[in-house]
Parts: sequence; C-alpha cells; structure tokens
Amino acid sequence: MLISLADIKVKRRVRHKAEDLESLMESMRRYGLLNPVTLNSRLVLIAGERRLEAAKLLGWHSIDAVILDETDPISELEIEIEENTTRSPFTDQELMEAYTRLERLRNPGFFARLWRAIMRFFSFIFSLFKGRRS
Repeated sequence: MLISLADIKVKRRVRHKAEDLESLMESMRRYGLLNPVTLNSRLVLIAGERRLEAAKLLGWHSIDAVILDETDPISELEIEIEENTTRSPFTDQELMEAYTRLERLRNPGFFARLWRAIMRFFSFIFSLFKGRRS
C-alpha cells in the first residue's frame, strides 16, 4: 500500500541513528524500493527506518508499506529486532560467483552473442511467417 511520508510516525527505535544512507539511496534511486517499510495500523513505523529516511532524502512523497493490524508493543519490538538480525549476507564465494555471472551477462563471449543473434533472427522470421498465416 502506498503511504504518504508525511503520515508516517516514527517513535522510539532500537537503532539510534540511520547511518550509511548513501548506498541505500543509490540502490533506491536505481532499482526503486525493493522491500516495503512496515507500519502498524496507526501508521507508526515498525521496521524500515533507513529506507524511510533514504526516501525522504531522495525527495519521495510516498513509500510502499506493509500495514500490520493488531500489533502490540512486544510484537512490534520483536519485528524490529527480527528484521535487523536475521539477514544473512552472501559468503565471499557466493558474492564472487554472483559478480562473475553478472560480468558474463554484461559482456557475453563471442559464441553467446552469436547464439542470441541467431535466435533473434529465427524469432523474427517465425513472427513474419505467423503474421502471414493469420
């Protein structure tokens, strides 16, 4: 659900200061908001303070949010803690494999480029043939 930033209330948080917002802002600028913030039914922030602050700094007027009904202070604090502690970063090997795959996709070898060109050519030919039969 899209919520106006001006309507979101931020109360006492575990994290005292939203830090390292530049990289998050760059990600949000490039890809948009990948994970919505979490609010209770009174539009009080439960999780996603860094995303909220980055959106404000980017000049956004609204943000995608998940609104949880029937929360209490204990469950809200549990959710805030859970969101900030259960992440599992890539291992060094996983990260290296991901960047290797990304490099191959960005810069395919000769045979991959040739194969894609052949596939585009035949797709074009078949679309012409299909158009004539209709």
